[in-house]
Amino acid sequence: MDHTMTKRLLRGGWVCIVLVLLAFGLYWLLPLIYPFLIAWLIAYAMNPLVRWLQSAAKLPRWLAVTTALIAYVGGTLIVLSAAVTRLVKELIALSETLDFHIAEWRKWFVEWSQSEGIQNIINEINRFIADNPGYENTINKNIDTTTSTISSAISKLLGSLLNGIVGVLTSLPNLGLILIVILLAAFFISKNWERNMRFLSGLVPSPFRKTGGEVWRDLQKALFGYFRAQFIMISITAVIVFIGLLILRVDSAFTYAILIGFVDLLPYLGVGTVMVPWLLYAFMTGDVGFGIGLSILYGVILVARQLLEPKVLATSVGLDPLPTLISMFVGLKLFGVFGLIIGPVSFVVFGAVLRAGVLRDLRNYILNGRLR
Repeated sequence: MDHTMTKRLLRGGWVCIVLVLLAFGLYWLLPLIYPFLIAWLIAYAMNPLVRWLQSAAKLPRWLAVTTALIAYVGGTLIVLSAAVTRLVKELIALSETLDFHIAEWRKWFVEWSQSEGIQNIINEINRFIADNPGYENTINKNIDTTTSTISSAISKLLGSLLNGIVGVLTSLPNLGLILIVILLAAFFISKNWERNMRFLSGLVPSPFRKTGGEVWRDLQKALFGYFRAQFIMISITAVIVFIGLLILRVDSAFTYAILIGFVDLLPYLGVGTVMVPWLLYAFMTGDVGFGIGLSILYGVILVARQLLEPKVLATSVGLDPLPTLISMFVGLKLFGVFGLIIGPVSFVVFGAVLRAGVLRDLRNYILNGRLR
């Protein structure tokens, strides 16, 4: 093996070791430092308001930061409190009407099972069992197995739900402590923002500062643009659904609007995941007027998205639907529900790293011993 190839293998091994160590370090450190990362994001979001308060109101930095923090946290708490209160009220009302819906579904199922076509199928099954008595035990055994499987699945689902509720309740004190740490950290980070940024910049070796700056600028445009675009589209969808359901006089319209708004995150599927089965059910149960109303509402949502989405995404770097779907599925499998957010975010970060030429620089370093 020649000397050049040996050096390339050594540099390649060194790069792999560093990347593995960084991955393990991030995996180990993230549970310890995530409150401070959240605090940094809050401080970053507050910076425009803090600077405006300093220049327009002539406030000292500490007072501007305090005012901005109170405004951000207070506004968020007011909006969340109002939304949660409305959501809880509508969920309670929805649960009270659940018995009525179950009775309707039971009546519909009985009518369906007593229809001529189903009775003919049942008669054929009975005739088959009479002609083949040996199959009766097998059929009964399969029915019992299916019933047990469904009962076990429902029990596990209810158990998981109750355990989740208990887990949330028992973690409230810990969440309160974490929230206090985040708010205090956000205050101190924002108060000494320029000094902290110079300190962080000094930690980055000079050969990587230019590349790091390119990655950060790309992330600012892509990641924050992606979140902004998604938030705008979800809000537009939720508002249209809320107004439409109010016109249709649907109870718990706010709850349905929030649900459909979040479902709108799914690429390709989107609001159709909820709206299409809902309107089909309305037609099947004979509520033609309501089905037509839901169909019109669904059409309005689709038209609004087609008209507004290009304009909203024009100022941000969006993701293609197929890679987004793949990243959401992989994230769901690896991280659970939060993976629906972690997956696309990781994809955006990887895209920013790729566009900044990090992989190209690593390749040049391995082959030629220099970054550029």
